[in-house]
Amino acid sequence: MNTEPFLPAHVPVLIAGGGPVGLTLAALLANHGVSCLVLEADASWCEGSRAICLSRRSLEILGWVGADRPLCAKGLPWIGGRSYFRGTEVLHFEMPSDPAERFAPMVNIQQYYIEQYAHAAAVRAGGVDVRWSTRVSAVRPQADGVVVDCQTENGRTHSVRADWLVACDGGRSTVREQLGLQLEGMQYEGRYVIVDIEQDTRRRVERLAWFDPPSNPGSTILMHRQPDNIWRIDYQVADHEDPAEAVKPENVLPRVQAHLDMIGETAPWKPLWISIYNAKCLTLPRYRHGRVLFAGDAAHLVPIFGVRGLNSGLDDAGNLAWKLALVQGGRAADALLDSYSSERVLAARENIAFGAKSTEFMAPPHHGFALLRQAALRLALVEPGVRSLINPRQTSAVEYLDSPLNQPDPDTSFVGGPRAGMPAPEARLRTWQGMSHLTELFGNEFVALYFSNDAQLPNAVQRVVDSRSDAAALRVIRVSAEGSPDLHSVVDELGQAWQRYGAMQGTLYLIRPDGYVMGRWREAASRSMDIDRVLERALKDLS
Repeated sequence: MNTEPFLPAHVPVLIAGGGPVGLTLAALLANHGVSCLVLEADASWCEGSRAICLSRRSLEILGWVGADRPLCAKGLPWIGGRSYFRGTEVLHFEMPSDPAERFAPMVNIQQYYIEQYAHAAAVRAGGVDVRWSTRVSAVRPQADGVVVDCQTENGRTHSVRADWLVACDGGRSTVREQLGLQLEGMQYEGRYVIVDIEQDTRRRVERLAWFDPPSNPGSTILMHRQPDNIWRIDYQVADHEDPAEAVKPENVLPRVQAHLDMIGETAPWKPLWISIYNAKCLTLPRYRHGRVLFAGDAAHLVPIFGVRGLNSGLDDAGNLAWKLALVQGGRAADALLDSYSSERVLAARENIAFGAKSTEFMAPPHHGFALLRQAALRLALVEPGVRSLINPRQTSAVEYLDSPLNQPDPDTSFVGGPRAGMPAPEARLRTWQGMSHLTELFGNEFVALYFSNDAQLPNAVQRVVDSRSDAAALRVIRVSAEGSPDLHSVVDELGQAWQRYGAMQGTLYLIRPDGYVMGRWREAASRSMDIDRVLERALKDLS
């Protein structure tokens, strides 16, 4: 860890906050060739499990910086879960999962491991300076940058001028406070105690939930297995309970023991970390304020139910990194960053909407919601059709409706396949290096997927490559159904890509660096080629 007391006078990008979002953003920016300084008030990675569930989409983003392999090696994958009302199972769900997928739908792993692997990726990429025990104390925006005052561990105050400041400094964001900005939305009163315990178990990895269990009547209990023989246990405390008393070990440990006894987990155990939480549905209305941008919990706070918090923050990083890199490099107008704000505010509002519904079931805000939940749980005992109401919808990638980057469909003949603004589907493919996944092609550049069994690219498609020498990097990949792969083509032996993209001979998809569809054309080879102007308009002509 860097203990140098002196900070640089100027940096292209300063990231306030060295949590998982800030460190992932730093690694992504470094992969795009942008140097950055990360300031983190804590001395190292976080304590306690905190955010523990990584979605498939988050693993794809972390894979762009090479952090996916250690995460998957350490983490525990899962595809479903079970819910119980009192002592009876009322729900068993499974998320869509294909053996050909690159990642499981969810992987359980403690946040401190995520931070460790993201930090290692940032250091490996080069150009990232992470300063621990250094906190932001003042922010002074200017027309062409931001001056940030910060205090180091030895008490010295330094001023750093940054072209851009990205606030990833959490729910109590100093940057947000300095700019006088307020989160909008609502906060729920219901509280959950969060406990990490170490205990050996052979139970399968699932999301487990109990409503009004005999071990803790009136409460709701959630359990997730984590690496290192650690259980993460969340349980609801009654409204009349004092939060300060609720987290005292003498009150927590008997409740945990009673529940472990009920479910038959009899191995010795010990507590590791205790905290308390209440759900918040809050967001800034805009994530860009001049040269200051917001991401993660500094931008939005969403309930833990459905595991949207950290995952939405990593999606912020994936969306922002390539745009900020293009703007900083002079290859795009800074209006491109407004699309970051509009797209990710849309995503936050969708996450908040689903999170609010889940919260109202998991922690009813008043007696009416409690009665509805009780009725749903009782019905679920005898009526399978009601059981889906019990499961909080798990996080998924959001469609960017009406994004200014979306290119209109010039064809009406598409049947299926992703529209502009939707995440690009996964597919298992054969490359010149062996079997791989389509999403491994994303992350650093625009990708044009040209579906064709003809080895020769038509002139119109070739011009797409030739005309991009002065702007964003664009890679053309031919997707064939047969033949042999090479450096510029892959073979869709299983037919997944052609089917999932609704492709025909000559179909072309333009994929953004963050793995979202930007546009699609049915017969790209036969057109006079409007595609070679798409990036120019999108990156420089935005207003």
